Amino acid sequence: MMRQVQRGPAVPPGPRSAYGDPGPAAPPYGAGVPRQPSYVDGQGHEEGAGYGDYDSGYNTGQVYGGSGGRGPGGTAGAPTRSPRPAPNWRRRIKWTAITLATVLVVTSIATYFWADSKLRREVDLSKVIDRPEGGDGTNYLIVGSDSREGMSKEDEKKLHTGGAEGKRTDSMMILHVGDNGDTLISLPRDSDVVVPSYQGSTSGKTYPAQGRHAKLNATYAEDGPTLLVRTIEANTGLRIDHYVEIGFQGFASIVDAVGGVEINIDKGFKDKWSGADFKAGKQTLNGQQALAFVRTRHAFAASDLQRTKNQQKFLAALAHQVATPSTILNPFKFYPTMGAGLDSLIVDKDMSLWDLGSMFWAMKGVSGGDGTSMNMPISGSVGGNLVWDKAKVKTLVNELNNDEKVTVSGN
Repeated sequence: MMRQVQRGPAVPPGPRSAYGDPGPAAPPYGAGVPRQPSYVDGQGHEEGAGYGDYDSGYNTGQVYGGSGGRGPGGTAGAPTRSPRPAPNWRRRIKWTAITLATVLVVTSIATYFWADSKLRREVDLSKVIDRPEGGDGTNYLIVGSDSREGMSKEDEKKLHTGGAEGKRTDSMMILHVGDNGDTLISLPRDSDVVVPSYQGSTSGKTYPAQGRHAKLNATYAEDGPTLLVRTIEANTGLRIDHYVEIGFQGFASIVDAVGGVEINIDKGFKDKWSGADFKAGKQTLNGQQALAFVRTRHAFAASDLQRTKNQQKFLAALAHQVATPSTILNPFKFYPTMGAGLDSLIVDKDMSLWDLGSMFWAMKGVSGGDGTSMNMPISGSVGGNLVWDKAKVKTLVNELNNDEKVTVSGN
């Protein structure tokens, strides 16, 4: 039986010498190894080495706010971000609506004062004497004059207006606005009327009635708008509430500002006096052509009566064109149109923008079939003057004063 030999722990061989002999044995692990510095202070310095209590956080892993150096989600070194709040759409919509409403209100107010400042309130109806009682509804006297105000010699030639001094009326219409339908009545300029007593518009002197007869447009030439209103009221018994006048240049400017007016001409005609030269059919008239269309009378057998019908037809088409969305919603067309119209209108001193708008929409309604358009009833003629049918005129005026549906027909 062999005797057991107790051996100690194996000692790893040391490095060999340059001659191949084994060198001294390596010391046990940890024996003779220099002590490593502590990283408690984050700089590799031992405690108490003069660096105080400084701690960089490297030893504890407190980097970028995460335990063990990990950010949200456990990704090492990722920065921490707060969640982005969802947009408050209700608040955004609210403030957008408030902003748009404010812009709309400011624009509307500015437009109102701009338009109001352009109205030429030059006619004082308080100077008209012995006026009839007012009835229901509102009566506008709309006058187209042959005023050449603001026109150059070239304009007069282009528009075939001639160069006559002063002003005369080429068209006169009464527009009644009421609850039972609107009515547009043309008064032929050659209508035979009795000139009543009146107060001079500039002198203030009262001129007594002399029973003299004259053409209706002659009263305008004699003493302007106030005598014209006085004569119409005295010969009809209908009170005129508002007065609107437009001249040649203003009329043409409005038509051009809206880009022309489309109209259907039933039968072609020519007239050297107005410059008219039209073929039958639907066509768009510019300002120059429109003025020729509404002024022509020598080309028709019915003369002035046919002209008044053409004037009504064109004004209805113009009102419809101005009221289209392409004009109202387009500031590049709306403001030039409005500016051209307001610059050229002469109105009474009590006319407001609301009154003017009411007149405009009533004319548009008549053109759309919501009202009646007619000539003043005529019974015959005397010395070239057209005589009104007194019985029909009386019935017509009673219906207008009572704001009843008009049953009288004109010529």
